[in-house]
Amino acid sequence: MTRVDHWQLPDGMEEVLPGQAEAVENLRRALLDLYRSWGYRLVIPPLMEFTESLLVGLGEDLDLLTFKLTDQFSGRTLGIRADITTQVARIDAHSLAENGVTRLCYAGSTLHTRPKSLMASRSPIQLGAELYGDDSLGADVEIVRLMLATLETAGLFDITLDLGHVGIYEAVLATAGLSCEQEATVFDALQRKSVPDLNLALVGVEPDIASLIIALVDLHGDETVLEAARSLFADAVPGALMGINALQEVACKLRQQSPELDIYFDLSELRGYHYHTGLVFAAYVVGCGQALANGGRYNDVGAVFGRARPATGFATDLKSLMAMLPTTSASQHAISLPNADDPALNLRVRELRAEGEVVINCLSGSPDPQCDRHLVECDGHWQVKPLSLKDSE
Repeated sequence: MTRVDHWQLPDGMEEVLPGQAEAVENLRRALLDLYRSWGYRLVIPPLMEFTESLLVGLGEDLDLLTFKLTDQFSGRTLGIRADITTQVARIDAHSLAENGVTRLCYAGSTLHTRPKSLMASRSPIQLGAELYGDDSLGADVEIVRLMLATLETAGLFDITLDLGHVGIYEAVLATAGLSCEQEATVFDALQRKSVPDLNLALVGVEPDIASLIIALVDLHGDETVLEAARSLFADAVPGALMGINALQEVACKLRQQSPELDIYFDLSELRGYHYHTGLVFAAYVVGCGQALANGGRYNDVGAVFGRARPATGFATDLKSLMAMLPTTSASQHAISLPNADDPALNLRVRELRAEGEVVINCLSGSPDPQCDRHLVECDGHWQVKPLSLKDSE
């Protein structure tokens, strides 16, 4: 008989223990306060929804990441959310249905059937912000700046911002007249930057057009990439110029406030291509090979909820952010409460806790290891005194 270790967790699922949990919660609060200061209002979507609304318009990748089960009340299929973006789009389109610009933020656990990358968690704590009702580049810039402020608030600097634009890829690919199956093959090869696979996928396509698609593989780097793309596509694919110009303008606006920001352009990076409709972006820091935050414009997602609105937003994983920060040992900043029934003592404890102090009952006769101070009665008054080594024994 196979031995079962009941304490084991499934691969990719992890507990967040006291020291880390406190750090994660402090960061969550700090970031939600940051978003509030920018005018983003908190929403808390449910953990589970009908798959028709949870997965609509977000492509096969998210469908494969989603745990599904049957609702015992309706018999319909439910999904445990693997991403919160669609839920917030539903809230904007249906539950709120406000006119004008709507700014929303969220933080909550998600669940994945498999990790997105080798070291990724299957139970990320997703946190993000979404802006609805404005289709301008100014809205995109605001969201990118808020994403950068998120990483800085978490104590992460030396950020590289990766920028791309779905419209460039769409304009170039439209010249080839590919079938849906061919397009999927080209997309996959382009994401892997595999020129041999692209050559195979583009067999039968006019050579001049195929060369333009293959050229996307090498269009990544600093701002000289935009000039190279403009020269390459100006005559053959004029529709791509709108996306190139948008990238130039966004970079210019970002550098007005952050002149030292490292911006990297990648015209073949198409995160979320199946639902993004314009600018796409991601933030990287030294020491982490995966993007710590990413997002983009996705104007069409709300249509299924009866209200197609311009939309842009980003998301990050609190667990991934915390993994990049230095590990801190548990600090001793608590007050030991003696085991005494005294109204004056009870009043003093309430005052201390209201001031934000941690006060821990001394149940076993010895102060809790977290305590570095204790309450001592002096002339009828309870005062906080340093805890000596003798007191802690």
